[in-house]
Amino acid sequence: MKKIVLGSVAIVAILLSSSLFVIDEGQAGIVVQFGKVKRDDDSGLPHVYEPGLHFKVPMIDEVRKLDARIQTMDAQADRFVTSEKKDLIIDSYVKWRIEDFAKFFLATGGGNRVQAEALLKRKINNGLRSEIGGRSIKDIVSGERTEVMQKALLNSASSSELGIKVVDVRIKQINLPLEVSNSIYQRMRAERNAVAREHRSQGREKAEFIRADIDRKVTVMLADAERRARQLRGEGDAEATRIYADTYKQNPEFFTFLRSMDAYRKSFDKGNDFMVLQPDGEFFHYFKQVGKPSER
Repeated sequence: MKKIVLGSVAIVAILLSSSLFVIDEGQAGIVVQFGKVKRDDDSGLPHVYEPGLHFKVPMIDEVRKLDARIQTMDAQADRFVTSEKKDLIIDSYVKWRIEDFAKFFLATGGGNRVQAEALLKRKINNGLRSEIGGRSIKDIVSGERTEVMQKALLNSASSSELGIKVVDVRIKQINLPLEVSNSIYQRMRAERNAVAREHRSQGREKAEFIRADIDRKVTVMLADAERRARQLRGEGDAEATRIYADTYKQNPEFFTFLRSMDAYRKSFDKGNDFMVLQPDGEFFHYFKQVGKPSER
């Protein structure tokens, strides 16, 4: 008898524990009964369980919990076309939350978040396409990005068919397609190469100018040095001539002797010269007098 009582108590405890469920803060619950959503008897709408402790029929009712907090959809960047028929790669994200849990549960196949975000992304992209398609690249990039985001938010703020409320739409990045970016890069590279070639050409021209100026200065300096050297040689020759003249005035015979010695030196300067002269010529005048006693 005691075992039967204990067994009965255990069964009752198991049934009681399985009939209780808790909805945490930031969540909402939907109960599915025999594969169908449990509805209110009065309104006929699916019954949504708020956070707290609730009861259900054990082994019949199945509780599906939904996240009631604000969620972020950060999908892959998509391609959009501007009014100029040019493509842009726009990366955006969306802040959203469930507004109607019953409708969300039914529209997304039992609260499937992946399906919900796929449907929401399609609606957001349609709004962005309508806004971006009426603007140029300059308008979108420079000044009207905020306006585009605000209008996309207004167009999709209340997604009644999904039971979702869009809280915010933000554009993270706006890029050109890869092929366009490469084309722009190549064009910029060609422009920079042209500028570099121009600078190098100007540098070579400047270098040639500097070299020509230096060559001119060197030529002028050499000409000045040559002129100065000739001037000094001329002054030296003039001084030598003056000295010779003074010597001739003082002692003509000695001057004649010096001139003869200079002629001898120049004639036999190389050492292997041959000259055919008469012994009694004027050239050997002073050689004939060598060894003779001087007349007093």
